[in-house]
Parts: sequence; C-alpha cells; structure tokens
Amino acid sequence: MPSETFTNTEQTSPRAESRRLSLLDSLLIQVDHALRTVAVDKPPHDRLSPAKEESEQELTEQEKRHAAGLMRVNHTGEVCAQALYQGQALTAKLTSVRSEMEQAADEEIDHLAWCQERVTQLGSHTSLLNPLWYGLSFGIGATTGLISDKLSLGFVAATEDQVCKHLESHLNQLPPQDDKSRAIVEQMLDDEAKHADAALDAGGLKFPAQVKGLMTIVSKAMTKTSYRI
Repeated sequence: MPSETFTNTEQTSPRAESRRLSLLDSLLIQVDHALRTVAVDKPPHDRLSPAKEESEQELTEQEKRHAAGLMRVNHTGEVCAQALYQGQALTAKLTSVRSEMEQAADEEIDHLAWCQERVTQLGSHTSLLNPLWYGLSFGIGATTGLISDKLSLGFVAATEDQVCKHLESHLNQLPPQDDKSRAIVEQMLDDEAKHADAALDAGGLKFPAQVKGLMTIVSKAMTKTSYRI
C-alpha cells in the first residue's frame, strides 16, 4: 500500500460539501459494503493474486487443513480491516481523512480476495464468525473516528503492526512447499507495513505498549477462533 495513502490536509470545496451524503445514505452504503465483504464469493479486486505466479505443490491433508486455517485467519483480518476503515470513514472529521479511509478499504479488498481464493483452493471455507468480527471492528473504527482523527490514524497504525506480526508468524508456520499461500502472505506483509508507516506519518498517535498489549489479547482471540471456525 503506497505510503502517500494518508495525508492530514483539509481540502473541502463548497461543491463537495453540497454533495456530501446524508447520514441515512451513508448507513445504507455501509450496510451494502458489509454484505459485499462477508457474503460475496468473489470480491472484485484490482491486482492479480501473487499466487498466480506460483505452481500448486502437493500437500498432505493435514498440511492443507493447516494452511487453510492460517489463510482463513488472514481473510478474517482483512474483513476486520474493511470494517475498521469503513467505520472510521463514516465518522472522520476531516474530509481528507474520510476519503483516505475509504481508499484504504478499497486497497485492502485485494488482500480480501486473494485470501478468499486461496482458502477455496485449499478446499476449505472462510470463517463463519466474519459477520461478528465485522460488526465489532466497524464499531471500534466508528468510535475512534468520533473521538479524533489522530486517534483513528493511530489505531490504524497499531492495528497494522499487529497484522504484520501475525503475517510474519504465518510465514514460519505455512508448509514449506506451499508457495501460493506464501506469495500472498509476503505481499500482504509488505503492503501492511507501508500502511502502518503512512498512518503515523499523517499524524496518527503512537500507541503505548500497554494498549498494544491489550490489542494483542483481543487479536489472539480472533485468530484462534477463526482458525477453527
């Protein structure tokens, strides 16, 4: 994800203000986006999956189940990212931050689609708990956006930092010959690290270790349940 995704400048013209959607319109759009995130079999995306360049290697049934569980966790993480950014976009105070959150969500759709495709290729399914995780993440995103844009951007950075740690651990856990899953995770890791840096560069708060520790506990609960369900 390009580092210039986030800026902290406000550029709002009278014409743009006149086109601003009503709260009801915005909520309806969010409902539509939620349904497309958790219910669509093949989300539309811009970039081809990095797995396309890799050949399918033979995996045992146990290796397939493990790889599918890890990629299911990664897919759930992208569902949460979609919800987080959409919630923040709904309540962001600066128009520039609002549009950038929406753009960030669009860019994360690539990851969502790649993970979903790979889970299917491994003969499994995405997490049945995704609607729950989407709702919780949307609420967190909307709340941080209501408080301040700096907090919202800081939460993005802290969340992406957590995601990077998960992705790094998954690279170590994936079957060595699963080149397709590994290519996806490596590209996601690169994108998410840039996203975290961009949020901090835009003025996001740097969360203390205690807050990050609490986020880690919540994150572990999500990963453990999504791996199995």
